[in-house]
Amino acid sequence: MAGTGVWVFKRDGVMQLEADVEGGTGRRQRRLVYVPANETMGSLQALERRLAGLGWERYYEDRAVVQLHRRDGGADLISLPRDFARFRSTHMYDVVLKNRDHFKVLDN
Repeated sequence: MAGTGVWVFKRDGVMQLEADVEGGTGRRQRRLVYVPANETMGSLQALERRLAGLGWERYYEDRAVVQLHRRDGGADLISLPRDFARFRSTHMYDVVLKNRDHFKVLDN
């Protein structure tokens, strides 16, 4: 049976599976941080407020998903779960990728 973990690329180009166990949950706890204020995003409302300040606005929403796009007409979209308990690393890195100087992901 395969264990859980993260594939890490070493300097010599070799890929290695490292155990990903913290607190017995089998999942590493991460948090999205708004860098200018050193504020951890703890809710969809807080994240939307910070993204609005960077030119993002709601584009589409349904019962499960909220999508944001740039007011300036760019092609980028950010899709976020309406239920912030379903907010995962993939969502965090999507926000970071599209707002590189303003957000970062930290391990707890």
